[in-house]
Amino acid sequence: MGVVFHSAITLVRSHNVRLHRRLGWFGVGLAVAIVIVGAWTSISIVKFSIEQKDPFNSTAFTIVQVLDIASFAAPFALAIFWRKKLEFHRRLMLIASCGLLDAAFGRFPALPLVLSPTGVDALICLGVIRDLIVERRVHKVYLYALPILMVCQIAAMETFIHASPWWMNIANRIVR
Repeated sequence: MGVVFHSAITLVRSHNVRLHRRLGWFGVGLAVAIVIVGAWTSISIVKFSIEQKDPFNSTAFTIVQVLDIASFAAPFALAIFWRKKLEFHRRLMLIASCGLLDAAFGRFPALPLVLSPTGVDALICLGVIRDLIVERRVHKVYLYALPILMVCQIAAMETFIHASPWWMNIANRIVR
């Protein structure tokens, strides 16, 4: 996805917006595939962990995986919806791309798993800082999206850590 995102930026910067828009539909297909494969992989890993009697509570962890998929899919879908509003589209694509990185941050050995969303938020904050420097204000996409994302991250981590019964009931149904 990173190569596609970088190529899209290059096309826009080289004033080849028409090709960017045409290839963008390939990106939409790729995003749909990412969501489907991500959900399938998540369920498969939980089933495998249960079969292997892994002590890690992977069933409770599915809330984090659902949030990871949603924190990519929702901003990406909104970016497509607002594709003709450049300022919205660009920022939403950044947020969607950063949303994919939670799993990567979660694999840093020195970083506790519950802090992995902080890496995602820090990258999005770079966009906020860019806006403050260049535009001298924070764009409303960040003003709405970042707090919503942070609240969802906190709720997901709390649900995972405490293996909330309401979520365990849902997760057990999902992985059957």
